[in-house]
Amino acid sequence: MPKIIDTKVNLAFPLGHHLHCLIAQLPNHLHKTSGFHPVEEQQQWQAINSVLELVAAGEGNLKKLHFLLFPESSLPVSCLDQLLATVDQGFRPNTVTMIGVEHVSLREYRRYLERFKADNQAAIELVDQDIDSGDVLDMPVNWCLVLVKEADSRLRVFLEAKSHPFHGEEFIDKYHDLYRGRHFYLLRSRASCFNFMAIICLDYLYRDLYSSNIKQIIDHANQLYFSTRQGLDALFVIQCNPKPEHQAYRDVVSGFYGEYLEDTPGVRETVTVFGNASDETLLEGVPLSTGFGQSSVVINRHHRLEQVVSEEFVADDFAGAPVCRLRFGRGTRLLYFNLPLHHEIDPRSSRVPLKVHAILQRSAEEGWEKVQSATFVGGI
Repeated sequence: MPKIIDTKVNLAFPLGHHLHCLIAQLPNHLHKTSGFHPVEEQQQWQAINSVLELVAAGEGNLKKLHFLLFPESSLPVSCLDQLLATVDQGFRPNTVTMIGVEHVSLREYRRYLERFKADNQAAIELVDQDIDSGDVLDMPVNWCLVLVKEADSRLRVFLEAKSHPFHGEEFIDKYHDLYRGRHFYLLRSRASCFNFMAIICLDYLYRDLYSSNIKQIIDHANQLYFSTRQGLDALFVIQCNPKPEHQAYRDVVSGFYGEYLEDTPGVRETVTVFGNASDETLLEGVPLSTGFGQSSVVINRHHRLEQVVSEEFVADDFAGAPVCRLRFGRGTRLLYFNLPLHHEIDPRSSRVPLKVHAILQRSAEEGWEKVQSATFVGGI
């Protein structure tokens, strides 16, 4: 199982007020050679950059944005420096950007770890153990960036590699098989006590005979709670997933929040955010699927979230799971909402803890415009 690396970051989030998150549910168009790569790099970058420019401009209440989430494998690696420059120069302090990056070889991934060595020394040690143990440098890596612009405007760059492939990333030839990542970061923000993680797609589900990624996260969060009375506040799952409604996700969500066999105070108040690619996604070399989209936010069942249906989202319990879930549609959208406060410390007796602030769609001018207020078509 991957190692969880506790890392302190300097984020001064507003105390006693909810935080804001934007999911960029954008399409991916990828082809498969050794790993997955964008078919049209410039077009892919333009879509990403349009979101970055919108956030940097901060129109409306986007100035309050704290977390920005892009899909898995969405950033062309040739555009990485442009992304870093935009976030460093244009974003406000106390913002976190999470984005999946085009597959690269382990050799190249190791170079990026070295480039950002100040923030990834512990990860380098784990990767070097794999490099020393075998001929693995040409294996493809599915990886992501977690960019933290701290309260003093310092930009920190964390790298993670996916620990478990989906069927399109596995090969009988082990040199084309996906490299298995060895670490997750648990980012613990100070001065405000807010702890969060980002993982990639099937890392949420992976298990073997002895353990599972999610059980390891729960146990680590519980130990954090027992020693500091803090828990895991948010778990972000970066996806390019054609089956977001698969039974396996419901099973893990139920186990994560259900507390069926033991108390799990470390994750009881965790907000889980699944950020997927939109239904315009096309993976060449993989059987056609129309199941992309449906990014979602999952919170504990003790929150009061009315079950409703609208044209752009549904609030439900994920087919009877012990949760409240806000599930969005499949189209290309920017989804802006708040992360709820802890249930126990919200002083109101009647409340809607999770609210959608805005949903944006592409405009005719290749920008973004608000979707008009979604019409409610009935309760559940």
